[in-house]
Amino acid sequence: MGWAVAVAVLLSASPTFVTRGDVTPEADLRREAQAAWTSLEAQYAAQAGGLPKRAPATVSLQGGTSLAPERNAQGRPGVVELRQNTPGVLDARTRTALRHELAHQLLWWACPASSEDRLFHEAFALTVSGELPAWRDGPYQSLTSAAQAVASAPSVDTPRARRGLARILGEHAGFPAALTRRLRQCHDGARWAAPLTVEELADVAVLAPEPATVVVSRHSGEVLFAEGDVRRAVPYGSSLKPFLYAAGTALARADAGASPRGASDPGGAVTAAGASPPVQGAAAGAPEAHAPPLLPPRPGVQEWACGAGLPAKVDARLALLRSCNGWFLDWEATGRAPGDFGVWGPVLSSVGLTGLPADMTEAIGLRSAHGLSPWGMAQAYRLLAEARPDVLALLTGNVDEGTLSGLATSKALKGVATKTGTVRDAASRPQLGWIAAVDADLVAVLVRPGKMPRHFVDELPALLARVRQQAGLDAARVQVLGLLPSATVEARCAGAGFFLDDGTPRAAPADFSRLDALTAKGPAVCLGGPWRVRFPDGPDGGRDYAGVFTWSTPPPYRQPPGVPTTPSALKARRGSDFVFRTTRVQYTAGVIAAEDVTLQGEARVALARVAAHNERHADTRHPGRAVCDTTHCQAFRGTVRVRPEDSRALQRKPLKWDAWLTFSQGGDTPWSEVRPRAEVEALLGTNLVSLRFDSGRVRYLCTEGTPAAPYEDARSLPCDTLRAGLRLPSCPQRASFDGPQVRFEGQGRGHGEGLDVEAAKASPGLSSDALLERAFGARGPPPPTP
Repeated sequence: MGWAVAVAVLLSASPTFVTRGDVTPEADLRREAQAAWTSLEAQYAAQAGGLPKRAPATVSLQGGTSLAPERNAQGRPGVVELRQNTPGVLDARTRTALRHELAHQLLWWACPASSEDRLFHEAFALTVSGELPAWRDGPYQSLTSAAQAVASAPSVDTPRARRGLARILGEHAGFPAALTRRLRQCHDGARWAAPLTVEELADVAVLAPEPATVVVSRHSGEVLFAEGDVRRAVPYGSSLKPFLYAAGTALARADAGASPRGASDPGGAVTAAGASPPVQGAAAGAPEAHAPPLLPPRPGVQEWACGAGLPAKVDARLALLRSCNGWFLDWEATGRAPGDFGVWGPVLSSVGLTGLPADMTEAIGLRSAHGLSPWGMAQAYRLLAEARPDVLALLTGNVDEGTLSGLATSKALKGVATKTGTVRDAASRPQLGWIAAVDADLVAVLVRPGKMPRHFVDELPALLARVRQQAGLDAARVQVLGLLPSATVEARCAGAGFFLDDGTPRAAPADFSRLDALTAKGPAVCLGGPWRVRFPDGPDGGRDYAGVFTWSTPPPYRQPPGVPTTPSALKARRGSDFVFRTTRVQYTAGVIAAEDVTLQGEARVALARVAAHNERHADTRHPGRAVCDTTHCQAFRGTVRVRPEDSRALQRKPLKWDAWLTFSQGGDTPWSEVRPRAEVEALLGTNLVSLRFDSGRVRYLCTEGTPAAPYEDARSLPCDTLRAGLRLPSCPQRASFDGPQVRFEGQGRGHGEGLDVEAAKASPGLSSDALLERAFGARGPPPPTP
């Protein structure tokens, strides 16, 4: 029959349906598809709040040639394959399969962010295709067994898993609230940072929790250690109270016109009467109107049973360290507490919080209405540490006077910010214990079933020590992209991106946006992935930067007198407005990839040790500033996969030379380059007479004086100034004048000082220590080039 195309007439958002004669009758199939799409589209719009403005693509409806026996249909974006048991008959099974697959097509068009979330796709398709009643037929199935069936088949592609999913979807009447939340997230363009979970779909915890541990880097955000199902959302207990504190103090300091970054004790006097203490003496709009209050403990109230020796008035700091539920409940009673986590609610939602709390009992975990995964908890604390160091400083007191005080392990955790949480059953028995811990470099989250945090906190020091066996987890800072106009640099976060507005988190745009705007008032942090950075004439797709960007304008650069410098060199010596922070091992690997991606073995170890060493000696290149990412310092073009040699290099002892260590590509490949004489004289001076090279310098003569009394002036500059200014492969060995041109000849690549990378490659029998000793010797490196 050939190809036939249906004209979409019902909705402007409807796709064009194409058939090719292998499923018949074609006209009826297209009409069925059009009617199904109209119905699906209406259901989506009702729940999401609207439809995309762009038109959907063409959808091909065709016969399935490779369908498994248990499948009636399958699809991929733009294609639906159907099984037709009887030619010319569109039976009920085929129509249902068509609606199911078109539901997937609709999501691929309307909600592309969810493309990899198979559970969400299948839950939506089962809900809107009309097939739920058929899947629910059969013997009774408990919610727990249904959840286990889905968990055992994450792709939800077996009859048992789909029957279990249908049971979960039937737990609540009407359209599933979890799907509605996710659909609105799609329509609003929010991040899809965490996949849909069974617990989120059922709106209850349905699987017995298992131990889980995750450690992420504060600097790069990468997962450094994971054990157990760290992506599974479970009730969080009191572990999110610091976000309530941060939200409340942010409001108070915004009223006062102060930055929330500074650490100060909350103020604001209140009195209490019964269960609802009113605020007194706080005029509307005054700082005290939002400040977390001083509240008297209420004897005999279980929620105020948070340790002996409470003062007559408890402030927010002590309430947080003691995890006093009664204080938080009484704070809510004042009517001024951010029960939904305030400005931190969107952050927690973006990393997988299954729903915002309806009241304080849900926010502080007295009622387990919602959950968060250990991974999501770690990501949230990473951003909290960046935005509110004052809150982290407060939490370091937990081992002195809080929920982890008085233990044998307490001293080992001195200086580590910690917060605990306990989820209890109706009989107050611990069901789940949480510990979140943050130190200078790491964020660790531990979840243990059936235990209180004090009973497993002794695992924490050993965990931190174990992770720190990975070398180079401390911070490295580098000025980046300084050769580019700052307004041309754009960044996008594939996870959940946030920029900090004087300590308050704001969601970054979903698409690429100007990096200078993201960093205007504070750091920019990408949760769940690296930043993708692009700029004009840069690599297609951009570069990955796993870390934190800040804006920091360098001081004006003063060119040394008598030293010629090109415009590009001036930019490099000035530095950059963007400072990027990542781990030292990630920085080192990025330098190696930019300088010589082919390096391996001991030669790579040697260069990696030099790169890491130089990051700590940036002051010789940029006084008071981080190292730069150009050849003025050492190249860096974003973060890459760390190789074993890079980690091994940072496990070695520090290098003995207390100075900047130079290196170059080196080698002995001859080269010859020609430059206009005018360009050379613009760099060195007019009336150039001769050029020669020795000991790393260019020595030359220029004719001065008058035609009647000329004389030759001898001058000298570092050879690298000539090499960089004329863009030569290395410092030349010879130069000859040829009329209006100058021919330079040499060998190798780079300035020819310090570590010769090509020579190191050609010395496979030498260790990195031997290679470095050969390069720098007992006398150390040469003085830095101006």
